[in-house]
Amino acid sequence: MKKLLLTLAILTVFLAAAPPYPLPDLAFDSVEELQQFFVWTPERIPILSAHRGGPYPGYPENCIASFENILAQVPATLEIDISMTLDSVLILMHDWNLERTTTGTGAVKEKLYSDLTDLFLEDNEGNLTPYRIPTLKDALLWSRGKTVLNLDVKRGVPFKKVIDLVHETGSESSVLIIVYNVHDGKLVNDLDPDLMLSIAIRNEEELLRSKNAGIPMKRVTAFTGTHLQKKKLYRILHNEGVFANCGTLGNLDKKAAVKGDYLYKKWEKLGIDIFATDRPLEVARILYKMEGDSNE
Repeated sequence: MKKLLLTLAILTVFLAAAPPYPLPDLAFDSVEELQQFFVWTPERIPILSAHRGGPYPGYPENCIASFENILAQVPATLEIDISMTLDSVLILMHDWNLERTTTGTGAVKEKLYSDLTDLFLEDNEGNLTPYRIPTLKDALLWSRGKTVLNLDVKRGVPFKKVIDLVHETGSESSVLIIVYNVHDGKLVNDLDPDLMLSIAIRNEEELLRSKNAGIPMKRVTAFTGTHLQKKKLYRILHNEGVFANCGTLGNLDKKAAVKGDYLYKKWEKLGIDIFATDRPLEVARILYKMEGDSNE
């Protein structure tokens, strides 16, 4: 009897320590593979989307060195921001202006790309780093065979120009195009009916509008907003075969940091499939039971 109890105790400890999911392989050889991975099934693996590429101290947002830092520790997709210079070069930059994240000043849209090549990036604490502003082309070429980039195309940047660069770099299997409304979803779908989309679907009405616009659900992940939705919406999306992406960035990440990272597992059980987060290393420890430093 004692031996049986000991065996059960060891088994319980082993099961508690074992990762609940296999680590996802986010490198795809074709658009079809990418599409198939993001068709929801009950066996799906929850995914991280590192907001602005996963900045941590010493690693700025929208920076390839930061991408490499994240992927060296956890499997994740990377949300990045696309802006455009005066001479129509696509670069990675979230803000309209250069002040917060670089050693430069002024509006991005008023600068030639040559004006930016000597600037350095600063991390979110304002510390100078040795890294430069990447172009979107740099990021797309880097991503192939590594992970998926979620492309947040800033206002004023033509979707066609972004998609043309995706084609030029052969990175179709490494991108999701983020759109916030049905009009833009239909535009991107018309430009390339094979590319994956991340589209805002925060309620049943938005889901219906997307379907009525002819946007195929097999090529969609649904951004459900930056707060928790009722379980019913996640269930409806899953019935459509769609991954539910919640932006925990902001208030939900802050809540987990204060009350405990166990909340991420609770939210995953609610129905969240993709965590768009400012804390990818911390979320990974909960979802995949990974160990390691968080660079904090």
